[in-house]
Amino acid sequence: MDEGRKQRILILGGGFGGVYTAMELEKLVGRDPDIEIALVNKENYFVFQPMLAEVISGSVGIVETITPIRRLCPRVKLYIRQVEYIDLDKKVVVTSPGFRPRPLVLPYDHLVLALGNTTNFAEIPGLQEHAIPFKYLGDALLLRNHVINALEEADIETDPDLRSRLLSFVVSGGGFAGVEVVAELNDFVREVAKGYRHIDPAEIRVVLLQGATRILPELSEDLAEFAHRILERRKVEIRLNSLLAGGTGDYALLKGGERILTKTLVSTVPAAPNPLLETLPCGKERGRIVVDEFLEVPGYPGVWAVGDCAWIADRSTGKPCPPTAQHAIREGRCLARNIVASLRGQPKSPFSFSALGKMGALGHRSAVAEVMGIKLSGFLAWCLWRSVYLMKLPGVDRKLRVAMDWFLDLFLAPDIVQLKTARSSNISRQHFNPGDVIFEEGDLGDQIYFIIKGEVEISQEEGAQKLVLSKLGPGDCFGEMALVERMPRMATARGMTALDVLTLDRAGFDDLFAHAPQLRTVFSGLIETRRKSPGSLPV
Repeated sequence: MDEGRKQRILILGGGFGGVYTAMELEKLVGRDPDIEIALVNKENYFVFQPMLAEVISGSVGIVETITPIRRLCPRVKLYIRQVEYIDLDKKVVVTSPGFRPRPLVLPYDHLVLALGNTTNFAEIPGLQEHAIPFKYLGDALLLRNHVINALEEADIETDPDLRSRLLSFVVSGGGFAGVEVVAELNDFVREVAKGYRHIDPAEIRVVLLQGATRILPELSEDLAEFAHRILERRKVEIRLNSLLAGGTGDYALLKGGERILTKTLVSTVPAAPNPLLETLPCGKERGRIVVDEFLEVPGYPGVWAVGDCAWIADRSTGKPCPPTAQHAIREGRCLARNIVASLRGQPKSPFSFSALGKMGALGHRSAVAEVMGIKLSGFLAWCLWRSVYLMKLPGVDRKLRVAMDWFLDLFLAPDIVQLKTARSSNISRQHFNPGDVIFEEGDLGDQIYFIIKGEVEISQEEGAQKLVLSKLGPGDCFGEMALVERMPRMATARGMTALDVLTLDRAGFDDLFAHAPQLRTVFSGLIETRRKSPGSLPV
């Protein structure tokens, strides 16, 4: 059979579900010349997420938690692309362009949806602009670099208010992800702070926000209480019944109006299904694709789903299977066998699996675990946690590297090298709440602001009185005068309502202003108009 007539099994997603489906298919039909296995993922590596929190403290190296997909599945055809569109009727998937400026269209005979989920910021204003999510490898690296930068700045900062914000770290979410992040973050900042001459570890504040009545609701109450005590003993401030309602660059806003001043807000908010799933006509439950007991999508033969994006009913309880790695691995293997059974006209096997247990690391050689009904806590649970995940980590080379990292971590101080690998963007979004000061009179002019939503008040202080110069709304811009004439702000800008703005920094503005004559004319005219307007003043 020629290349064009091969049966193509196309897998979308490189997480646990997608990669383990591909690995099992490769074992079963990887040498069959009539079958092609292909996988589409935006990165060429698989992330072992259970160890991701340890990247923050450096207990595990940055690349040790990832494995090249090509090494795990050498016979799988890999497409490093973003999925743009899925057409179930025409049985094609459209991906983003590569070096050639045209999309790639991939036909399929069997399609595996393993797209996982995405971070959901929709319900909480300001999180997308100011919070650091924790889901991908890039998030862990970003958080580590940000924390080191905050410590570097705090070491030289003389303003006590700003210093306090720099040394305050807030993590939202008291499930496994939030607890593991706050534990590693707390250990890291308190340990490395000893190397900064002007930082007293007593100044450091680490806060965990949990909307429920206890942390780790996935575990039994006694294990959750043990974890609570351990974290508090290590000076983590745990705030129960505290929902995050918003965030800015200066504070975390709680439901009820309380503000926790911080320059570091980490969000482990519940994830949402991949937006691509919304475009599919198949049945869904809470945004996830509904599948039958064989993991196939009803009404669409040859379309399958696994992992976080699939709604799979547990055969014993009737409840949906939880979005955990151990479930996704078994789902992927079962799905691969059912695809092969379909190709060969053999009966398919229903998916059935009961979780073996749950484990969570608490940092500093401590953990909690509930395995096959046996509850463990402390050092023994930590040893079990590391042993289990080291065995599950794919790739012998990665196992050796992680084991060596863990061994050296027992004797060596944490590294505090800050890696600035990303090219900073000139344009960003910011969110402000009503009454927030955007900049004050006399501040350095470093950005120009374009209002997307909300209103801004521009004012000056005259003695004890405030003189309102103007009020601006969507479509208006402000802050241009200080950038054009390189002078301090001449007035104070304050949000009147919830405010979303686009900002352009000085470097980007200077480039545009120098090389776009039309833009220079626009801003020069705007400044002149504001100077002539009664009660108005360019800032």
